Amino acid sequence: MPTVFRFDGLRVVIYPNDHRPSHVHVIGRDTEAVFLLQCPDGPAVLRENYRFNAAALERMAAALNDQMESLCDRWKAIHGDF
Repeated sequence: MPTVFRFDGLRVVIYPNDHRPSHVHVIGRDTEAVFLLQCPDGPAVLRENYRFNAAALERMAAALNDQMESLCDRWKAIHGDF
């Protein structure tokens, strides 16, 4: 599973065999959230949350939005389209 970005001890993953629309999995210790990227311009929107609190989710969305261009480029390189 390709980790495409790290922040605050979390991994942002794009699975090569995953489905559209463009999204990322944010993985921590015993936690995971899935954000739709809405490429190419965002913003990141929470789709699923497993054990993150609201403050952590807000920080994640902000970090993903700051990296949106790069994340969309990585999604397109892996999947060929958004």
